[in-house]
Amino acid sequence: MNNIVIFGGTTEGRALSHCLADAGATVTVCVATPYGAEEQRTRDGVTVLVGRKTAEEMAALVRGAPLCVDATHPYAVEASRNIRAACETAGVPYRRLLRQESAAQGAVFVDGAAEAAAYLRHTEGNILLTTGAKELGAFAALDPARLYPRVLPSHEGIAACEAAGIPHRNIIAMQGPFSQTLNEAILRQYGIAWLVTKDGGAAGGFPEKQLAAESAGVKLIVLRRPEERGEDLEAIVAESEEMLKCR
Repeated sequence: MNNIVIFGGTTEGRALSHCLADAGATVTVCVATPYGAEEQRTRDGVTVLVGRKTAEEMAALVRGAPLCVDATHPYAVEASRNIRAACETAGVPYRRLLRQESAAQGAVFVDGAAEAAAYLRHTEGNILLTTGAKELGAFAALDPARLYPRVLPSHEGIAACEAAGIPHRNIIAMQGPFSQTLNEAILRQYGIAWLVTKDGGAAGGFPEKQLAAESAGVKLIVLRRPEERGEDLEAIVAESEEMLKCR
């Protein structure tokens, strides 16, 4: 079978699925949300499945595939763990597609949202949260009036903000990518003193956030990436194309 399975709705995942389809493979891409499906876009040879899956469901999906590529977000630790376990169960080769890390000089690095919130308890000023709706609960101990979460314009994103007690006027529901100019405008519009973010790399718009923060005089707090091993897009494309030639 030439049906390669890719997990993840990232930019690199989309690029990989298109490259493999061009090489003659059929590709199944599994994404967690409709937003991830939108990012994949329609492409001949690529089938997109939407919805989070258990490790057992993942194993059933990858069984018989020549290769499974984990192209989930750099911070999707649990998803990666389940994908790796599913591949071991199904006896399918597993590859992790890694996104290059960024160099953030002058930023405050923390080991997660809880540590960022603890640090911010001893500060003043408004906070722009760009770490995703799932992380909002970690900031519950802070004054909600200080918090300006930027989330996807979805029911889930708005509901998470409401559950965290965020005032509606503070909710910034927008879909990226965001330019440096737009990031800077948001920082100035809401009088932001602190910008909390993950290192999503160039594909995740990290450089634009960093430059905007520097220009607006905003302090940057970065959630460190989990440590992991993997390969870049070019290496996995080359390996996959070689594998297809041998079949």
